Amino acid sequence: MDQALPELNNPPKTRRGARTVRKLLDAAQEEFGSKGFHEASVAGITSAAGTAQGTFYIYFASKEELFRTLVFDLGRRLRDFLTENVDETTDRLTAEAQGMEAFIRFVRLYPDLYRIVLEAQFVDPEAFRLYFQDFGAAYRARCEAAATRGEIRVQDADAESWALMGISLFLGLRYGIWEAERDPGPVVASVMDMIANGLKPRPGEGGTA
Repeated sequence: MDQALPELNNPPKTRRGARTVRKLLDAAQEEFGSKGFHEASVAGITSAAGTAQGTFYIYFASKEELFRTLVFDLGRRLRDFLTENVDETTDRLTAEAQGMEAFIRFVRLYPDLYRIVLEAQFVDPEAFRLYFQDFGAAYRARCEAAATRGEIRVQDADAESWALMGISLFLGLRYGIWEAERDPGPVVASVMDMIANGLKPRPGEGGTA
């Protein structure tokens, strides 16, 4: 089955066209991820995808449009991966731990995610903002629902959701890219203890172990 494609200004009308767009997006991910936006070229992308440059312009008006579409596509892939690997029928803290570990594993599968998404703040600030706002809105809704069920305590759902996103973002950077060989289980367990219990020492505890 073909993978679902992000919305395009000129979407493919056939399965063959959809496969071509998928090849272009996959090639663009490698090209932008390895070279950065400014050094990447349409010629390099089409060569890697095995398509003609004329075919590229059937679906994308420019390199900039392809880059924006790729940011959207990576966000969709991540959401799909988290949906497949997080059991939302469990309590919120358990789902949070599952999502954190799943995110680290996703980054290991797609290390280009960081370079592409973070570069978007300079190449396409609107796409960069929407990428995180979409995740933030979904995160807030899950936190508010969990608070309603009595699973967590929420004071400012927006701020707390973005704080949790920030934790995952930097855990992914360190343990998904810089230390990809490390077992994420103990890391996630330690961070979840902090999220559930805070940083204030419990009775009988001193400083760091």
